[in-house]
This record gives sequence, structure tokens and C-alpha cells, in this order.
Amino acid sequence: MSRPGGLGVVDALVRSRARPLDDLAEHAEDVARTCHSMAKRFHRGGKLVVFGNGGPSTDAQHVAVEFVHPVIVGKRALPALSLTSDVATLTGIANRAGLDEVFAHQIRFLAEPSDIALGLSTDGDCRNVLRGLEQARELGMLTVALTGGDGGTIAARRAADHLLIAASADPRVVKEVHVTMYHVLWELVHVFLEQPGVLDEEAVR
Repeated sequence: MSRPGGLGVVDALVRSRARPLDDLAEHAEDVARTCHSMAKRFHRGGKLVVFGNGGPSTDAQHVAVEFVHPVIVGKRALPALSLTSDVATLTGIANRAGLDEVFAHQIRFLAEPSDIALGLSTDGDCRNVLRGLEQARELGMLTVALTGGDGGTIAARRAADHLLIAASADPRVVKEVHVTMYHVLWELVHVFLEQPGVLDEEAVR
């Protein structure tokens, strides 16, 4: 039986969010492996480098501050930076080298092989996020991507070591699921770091 008036709309909107979250839960092993790989990099002194366009650019800043200044009192602060925070650098690179290179250029000069690159793209087709991941991989960094839809070009080119997809074609839903994803990443990375003995490949099998 359909629900009356606005209740039916609310029900549909909630369900549109629930389905991709259910899908994320079904890929729990992929999430665990991603966090395990990230924790190992942090454990060895690496830092997290995050980037994205538009709405995901503010998500990149959100991720960075979550790691550097944990909202949960007592949790360990971890080194992280957002490549979207410095407007002068972004616009300077875009003016000289083009928008496609704004993240790759920064990674080339600011990152180390021991670091982690986390790229956020709502549809997986952001060329500068793709270039950032490619540059990070060339440098030897661990590469992680959060995308939506079918994963787009980032998925097709297998541009990331770990790919987590919000299974929705609605960019609003994708962005909401990405928030849940990176909060889960933050939490599970800390779980691994708080038990250094589990930082072995067998730990997530």
C-alpha cells in the first residue's frame, strides 16, 4: 500500500539513500582492506593527501581535518592535507598548466612515496582527480578513490589501488554516501592503528 501524501516521497527519498549504504555494507571486505592498507602507511610515517572538485573539494578539507584534529577526544591525530585548500596554488597551476593538472602538480612536489592519495569524484570522470591518482601511483603512493555510479573513468582505468563506489546515479546521494564512507575509513584506520599487531595482510582475511 502506498503511503499518503508527502510520506510516500519521504519513504522514496530514504530508500534511495539506504540502497547504496546496503551495497557498501556488502563490500565490507573491500572497505576493511582499504583501511588496513591506509593504516599500514600511517604506521610507517606516511600522510594522507586528499583532493576533489566542487562539493568533493570541501569533502577533501573535511577528511583532512578529521584526521589532523579528530572530533573524538582521545583519538590519535594523523597527518593529512587537502589539495583544495590553497586557492592561490590551485589557480596558479590552472592558469599555467591547466585545470587537469592542479592535483597532479601538487602531488609531484608535496607528496612522498610512503603517502596515501585519496581522490573523490562523484561520477568517477573528473580528469584532474584521475591525473592526481595517476601521478600518485607513479610516485609509489597508495591510491584510494571514492566514486559513484559505475565508477566512471577512474574505475575503467583501474586508477586506484582501492576503489569504493557509492552505488547511485544521483550525485546528491553519492555525496551523502561518501561522507559515510570517509567516516568509516577514519574509524577503521584507527581501529587498526590501535592494534599494531594486526597490521599484517592476514588481519583482514
